[in-house]
Amino acid sequence: MALTMKSMRRLIETEDPMYYGQKKLKIQGRDLMHLPKAVFRLIELEVLDLSPEREACLDYKLSTLPAEIGKLLNLTTLLLDTNELLEVPVEITLLTNLERLALSNNHLSELPNGIQRLQKLTSLHLANNKFSKFPAEVCEITCLVFLDFSDNFLRALPSTISKLTNLETLLLFINQLTKLPDTIVHMTNLRCLWLGNNHIRALPRDFGRLAKLDWKERYTSSTLDGNPLENPPLEICRMGPEAIEQFQNCTSTIGTDKQQAKENTKAEKRSIARLVSRDSNKSSQSSNDAEQTKSKDIHKDNPPKSLTERRDSAEEAEGKRMNKGRLVSRDSSDSIRSNVEEMGMPKSRVQTDDSKYSSPENEKSTNGIFSHAKSVRRTK
Repeated sequence: MALTMKSMRRLIETEDPMYYGQKKLKIQGRDLMHLPKAVFRLIELEVLDLSPEREACLDYKLSTLPAEIGKLLNLTTLLLDTNELLEVPVEITLLTNLERLALSNNHLSELPNGIQRLQKLTSLHLANNKFSKFPAEVCEITCLVFLDFSDNFLRALPSTISKLTNLETLLLFINQLTKLPDTIVHMTNLRCLWLGNNHIRALPRDFGRLAKLDWKERYTSSTLDGNPLENPPLEICRMGPEAIEQFQNCTSTIGTDKQQAKENTKAEKRSIARLVSRDSNKSSQSSNDAEQTKSKDIHKDNPPKSLTERRDSAEEAEGKRMNKGRLVSRDSSDSIRSNVEEMGMPKSRVQTDDSKYSSPENEKSTNGIFSHAKSVRRTK
């Protein structure tokens, strides 16, 4: 039997401790599978809970949210957790008084266009869905204090997330994040940041500026465990923002010193190369100057001769060579005479003409004389 508007008004309560004083309606069970149209005529509603809670109610889930939801303009809280929603109608963006929107445990992969119109929204729950990309429009909802994107498939966060300057709780554990944007350090009101079970190796520079983080006082496994953290190491992170800042400053100083040392080494090598090149150029220039000076001196001491002078010099050299040959021939003749006289041979048999000793025709005669001389010596 379908609920009438009158019967539903009887279900409205105002004593819920969480929403004390606000008009709240909770629908569950079979009524949740076939949402009564009368619900959307209860304009006075401030809290609408369409989430199954008890195990007995889990068999009855909401598969679609009617577009008529946009008529409940006084809603401040809309709870749609643990249903079978694949999408949210764009009419939800008309609920500009919404302060809390819970959509966790569904099958959502995107939010409707215009979600940034919900400028009074302070709490947004989107855990355990199918988001692979962080909706950039969410970064325009600057009143957000609580944002839960845990257990999704996010690979990166937009740098514009830093616009959420009022955010105090950001839950991102169980995703596929490899790093955080550098701008996250400007979200200085963050108190709770859960990053566990991602692929983060390093925290952004100046992460210690997030001085309000409760990592030291309320560290849990969801905070950072399950990441291959290297800079800073996990044990440093567990000690809180102050320890992280000290570690990063120390690492930065070491890194700066190493970089400066590298730059100094490069500068020294360049200076040495310039000096070597300069010395080499000077040495080469000096060598060239010395060669040129030596050449000039040689030409100065021995100026080049004319063609006539060179011919006369050649003739003079040829004459000297011929005279030397005659002297050698004459010395040979004198030696032969001396040997003949020692052996007692008549001088008349000795040829004294120098030209005869130097001619081939007399080689036999000369050989005969030497042979006779040898035999006379043996006789003696």
